[in-house]
Amino acid sequence: MVSDQKLVHVLTLCGNCGCGCPELYVDPEAEPARQVVVTDDFGSAIRMSAPQWRDIVALAKSGALDAGP
Repeated sequence: MVSDQKLVHVLTLCGNCGCGCPELYVDPEAEPARQVVVTDDFGSAIRMSAPQWRDIVALAKSGALDAGP
């Protein structure tokens, strides 16, 4: 969980176990290249731009991420 008060919570991935599931936030005060924040269940976070996030979502919707690494 992120304790930064300026972050706007968007969604929690899973959320059924209470173990610190990955979460998606928006930081409206950050520079545009770092406004989307994704946290993991180990306390780390990555930041990216909204266009980068949209690219990831588009790839997921198209099935391009289904094959795995």
